[in-house]
Amino acid sequence: MSKKKSFGKINGREAVVVGIIIAMIALFSILSPTFRTYTTFTSVLDMSYYIALMAIGVTFPLITGGVDLSIGTGLICYSLFGGYLVVHKDVPVIVALLACLILSILIGLLNGVLVAFMDLPPFLATLCTCMITRGLGSLLSGGFGVSWPSALETEGWFRNIFRVTVDGQNIPVGIFVVVALVLLMNFVLNHTKIGRYTIAIGSNKEATKLAGVNVKFYHVFAYVISGLFAGLAAIAYSGTYVTIYPGSGAGFELDAIGGAIVGGVSATGGVGSITGAFLGVLVITLMKVGLPFIGLQANWQQIFTGLVLIAAVLVDVVKKKKN
Repeated sequence: MSKKKSFGKINGREAVVVGIIIAMIALFSILSPTFRTYTTFTSVLDMSYYIALMAIGVTFPLITGGVDLSIGTGLICYSLFGGYLVVHKDVPVIVALLACLILSILIGLLNGVLVAFMDLPPFLATLCTCMITRGLGSLLSGGFGVSWPSALETEGWFRNIFRVTVDGQNIPVGIFVVVALVLLMNFVLNHTKIGRYTIAIGSNKEATKLAGVNVKFYHVFAYVISGLFAGLAAIAYSGTYVTIYPGSGAGFELDAIGGAIVGGVSATGGVGSITGAFLGVLVITLMKVGLPFIGLQANWQQIFTGLVLIAAVLVDVVKKKKN
């Protein structure tokens, strides 16, 4: 089992990621003066909210040695479901938001049961629920895009959780919400039984079981946390963007998982931190937003993201061999 980490303290890997973030900002700012704008800053944060929330959640299955591939399509499914309830069933927004979270928790619970009790490989189990949520989202919305109430409407109050407009200027207050959740889940991972046993399962599942820990329960709970944060990501996505479309969301999970791995979460389990996952997401988001400013479009973004992930995994492999 890994050593406890002091609350709020960053480790060496996280310090390196912070350095990479600073270097990327400097590089993009030098190569493209248009990158140095307030609009770009808010774009980076708007995109980071939902990816960071997914990354926080998926860190738990990753640390157990598993993965959750359903979070991306799940995000869209939960958002479509909640939006459909508001637009077509006149359900109050607060109820729709709770419905998003309940559905996301149920999908997370299903993932956990498939992995922990039915012994399905996490990749296969969550790939199946990925396809289920993709189809379910289209069915729930009737195959059409859904627009949640705008910030100008009374029921659009929830958008102010992530963005407030003052004198025509968008203020990205959502970053404070995300940072608060990072601190909370960092505490859960490092200072509670849930976190300690999650790390223990990823480090040595059999030894943890022999120690008398209810491994199946905590294994399921890791996927429930992942599902919950996919639901929170759905709320963030709905609060940031105007219209949610069925069929979108594929690839979101790769950004979240990639961010977590870049931030130091081990691809083989047993090691990781919430702070690192959040910092890794900022690297991924900066690449997605910054590369077009220097003339590199979508295909190059995917190539660079893939190369960064390969480098992060290689660092993890080399580190484990040394240990």
